[in-house]
Amino acid sequence: MKDALGSVQSVLVLGGGSDIALATVRKLVERRARTVVLAARDPQSLQSTAAELRAAGATVETVAFDAHDTKAHDAFVADVFERVGDIDLALLAFGVLGDQEEAEHDGRAAVDIAEVNYVGSVSVAVPIAQRMRTQGHGTIVALSSVAGERARRSNFVYGSSKAGMDAFFQGLGDSLVGSGVKVMIVRPGFVHTKMTEGMDPAPLSTTADAVADAIVRGLARGSETVWVPSTLRYLMSVLRHVPRPIFRKLPI
Repeated sequence: MKDALGSVQSVLVLGGGSDIALATVRKLVERRARTVVLAARDPQSLQSTAAELRAAGATVETVAFDAHDTKAHDAFVADVFERVGDIDLALLAFGVLGDQEEAEHDGRAAVDIAEVNYVGSVSVAVPIAQRMRTQGHGTIVALSSVAGERARRSNFVYGSSKAGMDAFFQGLGDSLVGSGVKVMIVRPGFVHTKMTEGMDPAPLSTTADAVADAIVRGLARGSETVWVPSTLRYLMSVLRHVPRPIFRKLPI
């Protein structure tokens, strides 16, 4: 349960190696989060981060999680909740950018992006939502992207996977109204992280720390959607309505 001041006490992070996720968890621990579960394909890679969070006062577990292994997701969620107890916040921060050029010519590569970003998210979010519904409270934070607002030719495979994911979490949030469980969707633009290292930054690019700050503010406000930076909300509103013949000519 959240404490008397409304601060998150327990956090499950799926994609524990994500720069955005780790920046967010650090800020939550500063705000009295005391139980953290970091889940990733390689839990050993999280040991230094776990040690840092323990030094800050949190109890930290690192566990294995593979977005591809959808058959194991129900058991994974059941195990985490049974061992930890109530979880106030589940942060879904895993995902792959993939190689757009490869994905345009290799169906397996395209499917791999979709399986991680969309199918994996759906698969693990359903049992998390049901567990939170049973406990009567909780928040699911889904790390989406502005790329899902309108698929662009430069990254339409990734964008389409995020569009599907985003739509799913919108519907999931609506289905949970009245249950005590909330869903918050985070739509950052270009973020300077390990995943985007070496890429040319897009306009209005941001940092993992700035996204984490926006997530923490969104949680405090009870927001359903968070844009980072916030001006992207208005930019994407315009881009969504640009006629396709013109949209195709834009250098994006």
